[in-house]
Amino acid sequence: MNKFKLWLPLIFAALLAAGIYVGMRLNEPFKNNRSFFSFRTGQFNKLNDVINYINNEYVDTVNQKKLVESTIEDMLHQLDPHSAYIPSDELQAMNEPLEGNFDGIGVEFHIQEDTIMVVSAVTGGPSELLGIQAGDRIIKVDDKNVAHINISSSQVMQALRGPSGTKVKVTIFRKTNGQTRDYQIVRGKIPIYSVDVAYMLNKETGYIKVSHFAERTYEEYLDGFMKLKEKGMKNLVLDLRGNPGGYLKTAIQIADEFLPDKKLVVYTQGRSRSKESFYASERGFFETGALVVMVDEGSASASEIVAGALQDWDRATVVGRRSFGKGLVQEQSEFPDGSAIRLTIARYYTPTGRCIQKSYEGGYENYENELYERLKKGELLSSDSIHFADSLKFKTPGGKIVYGGGGIMPDEFVAMDTTGSSVYYGDVNSRGLINQFAYNYLDKNRSAFEKFKTFDEFNSQFTTNDQIFDQFLSFAGKNGVPLDDKGANISGAIIRVQIKALIARQIWKNDGFYPVVHTLDVALRKALNMVEMKQVAVKGN
Repeated sequence: MNKFKLWLPLIFAALLAAGIYVGMRLNEPFKNNRSFFSFRTGQFNKLNDVINYINNEYVDTVNQKKLVESTIEDMLHQLDPHSAYIPSDELQAMNEPLEGNFDGIGVEFHIQEDTIMVVSAVTGGPSELLGIQAGDRIIKVDDKNVAHINISSSQVMQALRGPSGTKVKVTIFRKTNGQTRDYQIVRGKIPIYSVDVAYMLNKETGYIKVSHFAERTYEEYLDGFMKLKEKGMKNLVLDLRGNPGGYLKTAIQIADEFLPDKKLVVYTQGRSRSKESFYASERGFFETGALVVMVDEGSASASEIVAGALQDWDRATVVGRRSFGKGLVQEQSEFPDGSAIRLTIARYYTPTGRCIQKSYEGGYENYENELYERLKKGELLSSDSIHFADSLKFKTPGGKIVYGGGGIMPDEFVAMDTTGSSVYYGDVNSRGLINQFAYNYLDKNRSAFEKFKTFDEFNSQFTTNDQIFDQFLSFAGKNGVPLDDKGANISGAIIRVQIKALIARQIWKNDGFYPVVHTLDVALRKALNMVEMKQVAVKGN
């Protein structure tokens, strides 16, 4: 088997993680609250006549709603890859990550041995306030059995979610004492955080990871930033890898933190929309100091606005791989039935005038496969395979050459790290066995971890030793992945770190997960090197 095939599980797992908000690579500088006009041209009448004719005369019964929706979807795909129709039953779920909350009981769960296990209760949420704990099993919902019935994650969410203020009865089995107890939970607003973590990489350099640009991202960012400043942060790594975008206004707020007053952040323009420019204000808290922005092929839309603005003004060094290349602006309009259209109405441009939207002339399917084509051509492994036309060259005020026409090209390229990849690792990872083992191990040994009062104690004292690793190999074998000594040796270091990181996440959430998993992060090491180089340059001046 060639190396390309060995890397596929890693690559597509990364792309899946980067694209969890499918169809949400959008900016929304406009919100159209007007109802749709009734267009009465001949061509629109023709569409209506055809649908009515099919509905009345077709040989079999027709689902008219489905027929109309599929027609709209196909029509929008003919325009561009990001104009989209959203059915009414999907709109709320698509808006929740951007709005920053959903209605529910406030637990993170994992289905373990066909039983719903609480991984953690959301801080301040209804479940935590009632005393529901990590490790608790949910065995009944409203007196209906939900254990050992092959329940899916979507079915769990359907059962536990509901409008704020409504009640749901949940029966909990607590393994530590063997007791069963009923809880009457009043559902509430549960936050969806968009800043994954903010912590110090060393004594002077902070790290903030933004997963998407939502309504409250700026406030979350400031909270993390101020905590790091109190710890002595002088330099910052802003991680936008895998960030699919979100609200344009939020991207401008974040970019404003790093740019001086009146610096252009981005402008938008369309056939029927006049040019609109957005500028930084006086308020930025980090307008000086070494700054590195991390991007990759999963960084899109609002992420590219931030990275492009900071690169164009020579404010930050961009590290990683070429970003997604989404430079189209969508406006959302809603139908009376609760469905909506997100229609592309403009393009956005970076301060130097770059439109970084990649080509979609090859059609929707080719556009969706473009990241896979980058992989095939070797772009994710070497910058030598990336070529831009001279017409796409732009120059920053500092004299740096930057490129338009297909994503933000980083100042410092970092190839995808394939060290430690193997067929064995691909199998255990794609089956979720590393996650499952970490959940099982903590669940069986929860009391042993109580001695760690802080994450720092855990991080310095706990390792995935040979005994634990052997238990994992045995667990994987019992779950369909036979032992492969060569593969286990090649990928052992990655698996050990992931087990430790996943255990830490269950106890300290992302504050525990990222510092552990980052020990394998080649791109982050490069970012730190660039911070040090910028510091040296400043001192040299």
